Amino acid sequence: MASEGNSRVLSSFLDYLRIEKGLATLSISAYTTDICQFSEFLEKRKRLLLTARRGDVRDFLQQLFSHQVDGRSVGRKLSALRHLYRYLLLDKKIEHDPTLNIESPRQWKVLPKALAHDEMEATLAAPFALYSNRGARKTKESAALAARDRAMLEVFYAGALRVSEASNAKLEDLKLEAGYMLVRGKGDKERVVPLGRSAQEALTEYLAQSRPALVAGKGSGASASVAARNSPLLFIARGGSKLTRQRIWQMVRAASAVSGRAASPHMLRHSCATHMVENGADLRTVQTILGHSDISTTQIYTHLALDRLRTVYQKHHPRAKAR
Repeated sequence: MASEGNSRVLSSFLDYLRIEKGLATLSISAYTTDICQFSEFLEKRKRLLLTARRGDVRDFLQQLFSHQVDGRSVGRKLSALRHLYRYLLLDKKIEHDPTLNIESPRQWKVLPKALAHDEMEATLAAPFALYSNRGARKTKESAALAARDRAMLEVFYAGALRVSEASNAKLEDLKLEAGYMLVRGKGDKERVVPLGRSAQEALTEYLAQSRPALVAGKGSGASASVAARNSPLLFIARGGSKLTRQRIWQMVRAASAVSGRAASPHMLRHSCATHMVENGADLRTVQTILGHSDISTTQIYTHLALDRLRTVYQKHHPRAKAR
């Protein structure tokens, strides 16, 4: 039924473009493609083109961005919808234009993806289970690797670190008793990030037992062993060498797969910021932890929190559902 209603609206609009506007066949084909795509999006929400709301248009455009559609194509689709709803207004088929006051896609930023709270908990708990399930007997080295990975995940989530910030972190940067660490970010800018109790406990275990075990691991001679023991890095690979970005990505992806998601280290950074905003943190604090020079970059997390709030509200509030 919804499909039939949308088809009638689209057909009359295309006739208008063809007869009154005199558009070429290729132009009409482009309008058809863009509006059909929006129509399919609406049908999943059990809504018609005639009853679309501003939020539907925004969510549609945001979905396009999340699917890596470039800004020029998104702008074209928004333009097609604007023409459609201006026509429907003139034809008195609708009373309100849902595309009104929607800013140009050039001003949009792609909303970062974040793990839900339960997904984050599953990811943090994953390393020990992963190393114990690999078929090999539990060795001192595998336990050390699991403890290292758990500590890294906790630090990623606690301090919203980037990959390079974690791989380059030094022992001297960690102020464990005070509950914070110094992070050297983009452009050699330094910031102080707090570490919660969970991160502190994971780091304490890693530093006391696991890091020494990794230093004593694979090496290539006495000189390599001495270099490993003297490594200034906080997180190290077997033998005390530096962890590569690729290895950290692989670790995060494997841990997050336990929750059913394929997360990246940057997604853990986004999760930290999103969960803080959801729990009432002010943007200035989140800005400081993330190391953003401009608070407008941090404000995108308020949209994430509001979107999730709206989803929960519509799902659970008895007066929020369509009647």
